Formats: sequence, structure tokens, C-alpha cells
Amino acid sequence: MSPEVQPCEIINKAKLKNVFIAVGRNLIMRDAVTSLIRKYDVTGRYLDRDAIDNLKQYFASGTARLAAAALINANSAALVRGAAIRLFEEVPELIRAGGNAYTTRRYSACLRDMDYYLRYASYALVAADTNVLDERVLQGLRETYNSLGVPIGPTVRGIQIMSEMIQTMASEAGIADTSLIAEPFDHLTRELSEVSI
Repeated sequence: MSPEVQPCEIINKAKLKNVFIAVGRNLIMRDAVTSLIRKYDVTGRYLDRDAIDNLKQYFASGTARLAAAALINANSAALVRGAAIRLFEEVPELIRAGGNAYTTRRYSACLRDMDYYLRYASYALVAADTNVLDERVLQGLRETYNSLGVPIGPTVRGIQIMSEMIQTMASEAGIADTSLIAEPFDHLTRELSEVSI
């Protein structure tokens, strides 16, 4: 119990809202291992051949995942900036008068959002699990974007561009299997694309 909420205290709506926000921020980030173990624990089963094979695959790809995350970390600003440049070249009306990235404030918000997607995609990449994207990024995002009139299509395209750029960098850095890099980005674009505007 938080120190500001005393037993038997009448909780007003503002305090209740803050409690829910605090609980929401403390969602547990899972990785492939904890998700697999949780699945088997819930059903009361021992880890079978499939589980062991999945774990072997996860650990075998661990070095590549960490190397890709290190590339993202070292190049995050350049990735976001480069993806934005390509996006605005492909969809120039976004930065024209009346476009969703027109004005410095909106342009900055676009870059901030792209950085946010990149950061959480890197977490999902290392974890080999997209739950963090569902819980921390996608939950409520479509509704928020729709209510603000932010077009989903360019958002999806910006995420795809970042994925392409990272895969190219990873390939050039000697990471053989770049498909694992695409997984979190593909999840984001697939989930965001399911919305009808």
C-alpha cells in the first residue's frame, strides 16, 4: 500500500486514477523464457521437447539479439532521423501546411514517437517476446491516434523504414540472421495496421 493512502480512507476519483496509473506502469516485462515457463506452469506441465527446443533457439540467438540491440542503442538518433527523412520524402504532404508533422511541435512529436517505437522494439528484440509492445505501446495507441487525428499509415511506414535500416546495419555488421530484428517491428506494424481509418 502506498504511504499516501491510509486504510479506511475515502479515496476520491483523482487518487483512484493515480493508483491505476501506478499499477499500469508496473506491468511485468516478460521475455521468451518467462513466457514459456508461465505457459507450462499454468497448465501444470513439465518442459517438454518443444519447450526445450524453443529455449535452445532463444539462447542460440541471444548473441545476435544483443548485438542488434547494441547497434540500435549506438545509432538510435541517426536511425530516427534517417527514418524521418525517408518518410517525409515518401509522404511530403506530412510536412506541408496542414500536414500532421507540420509545425515544429508536431514534427518533434513525430520524432519522439518514432524514438519511442524504436526503444520498445529493442526491448522486445532482446526479450524475444512482443508482450512489452502490447502492454507498453499498442494498448490504447490506436484509439489515441484516431482521437487526435494522427494517420496510422505514415506511422506504420516510419516503423517499417526503421526496421529496414536496422536490418541493413546488422547485415553490414556481420549479424547473419536479421529476420529476428524484424519480429518486433513487424508486430508493431501488423497490430497498428489492423485499424480502419
